Amino acid sequence: MAELFEDLPKPGPRAHVVGEELSTFSVDELVERIDQLKAEIGRLEQARAAKLASKQAADGFFKR
Repeated sequence: MAELFEDLPKPGPRAHVVGEELSTFSVDELVERIDQLKAEIGRLEQARAAKLASKQAADGFFKR
């Protein structure tokens, strides 16, 4: 009967929840979470840099 469900997508890694209990995670799962969070930090830093550059450009334009 397992054949009926073979075409269903496999669930991906769960998103990290801040404050979540970590004692049930394996070392590999913890490493995966750390990698996810590092990637998200990089994404946030890029978004911040883009917004700062846009703000500085606007400030420079209106101060002339």
